[in-house]
Amino acid sequence: MIYFRSDYSQGAHPDVLQALIDTNLEHTDGYALDPHSEHAAQMIKDLIGRQDCEVYMMVGGTPSNIITITAALRCYEAAVAPKSAHICTHECGGVEAAGHKIMYYDTEDGKLTPEHIEAAWDEFEDDHTVIPKMACISHTTELGTIYTKAELEALSKCCKEHDMYLYMDGARLGTALTCEDSDLTIKDIAQLVDAFYIGGTKNGALLGEAMIIFNDAINDHYRWVIKQHCGMLAKGRLIGVQFEALLKGGEDSIYFQMAAHSNAMAKMLREGIEKAGYGFLGNSHTNQIFPLLPAAKVKELEENFFFYEWAPEKDGLIAIRLVTSWGTTEDDVKAFLDALHK
Repeated sequence: MIYFRSDYSQGAHPDVLQALIDTNLEHTDGYALDPHSEHAAQMIKDLIGRQDCEVYMMVGGTPSNIITITAALRCYEAAVAPKSAHICTHECGGVEAAGHKIMYYDTEDGKLTPEHIEAAWDEFEDDHTVIPKMACISHTTELGTIYTKAELEALSKCCKEHDMYLYMDGARLGTALTCEDSDLTIKDIAQLVDAFYIGGTKNGALLGEAMIIFNDAINDHYRWVIKQHCGMLAKGRLIGVQFEALLKGGEDSIYFQMAAHSNAMAKMLREGIEKAGYGFLGNSHTNQIFPLLPAAKVKELEENFFFYEWAPEKDGLIAIRLVTSWGTTEDDVKAFLDALHK
């Protein structure tokens, strides 16, 4: 079976594993207070072009989202997000369980806009309603789309006008930044948001994300919130070591090389599917694509390939999700396209 179900189905890039082996017998302090985590944090500050921030080694994407939203919001404040956002669909009500309402809105492309934020404020009345306080976006979105620099600038401006935080889920940040259509850099992001994370789990790490927070109000006792929400890894250095390996070389690091490879494999898939005469749900140019295929062909492909059926059958077509990764090979892609043409 060939796997197109996710970008975290394999272990880790060999350089990451080698770094863990090379440092395996070292004794260091725990809870990411070790030299490797500190060095990784400095590497990240240099990469994003800002020193006035805090960097935290986090265990995963869902904890990163829930912990950051919890640290930022008071009990009567709400997050604003697209309806398709991970926090709305695939985090088991974690934000709500932490005591915060999510005000979510339908979008065509998975992207939040200033109009959605204004709609949230239109719902606000007085002390009987929650206060919209944090705009939550993902780059890439759950639909594989990306924000332009102008779109992020507009969101940032709108949030500032309403005294709101802007938070970016960066689970697939690498593929967003290396997308051929992207005009947004990691340095741009660092100037426009209050917090974001660099995702490792979905781009070559065994596990782990690097959370970067610029806003002092969110940083206040953030480590306490991590601990209280079971996100503080005793062997935190294991995440720091991985990010040292992932980001060695800065913009030329394996982190961005792997992400670019993921996008290249998705492009190869997308172009082959287009040549076969099939269309797509949405307009993703990153490592998630959503072809619309005949139901019978989907069932046939499922005999040899793992992927998700993304949307219910309509007019005889099913939208499936194909995800490429750092480990996807051209042979994997060719095998799928050959099977599609049979």
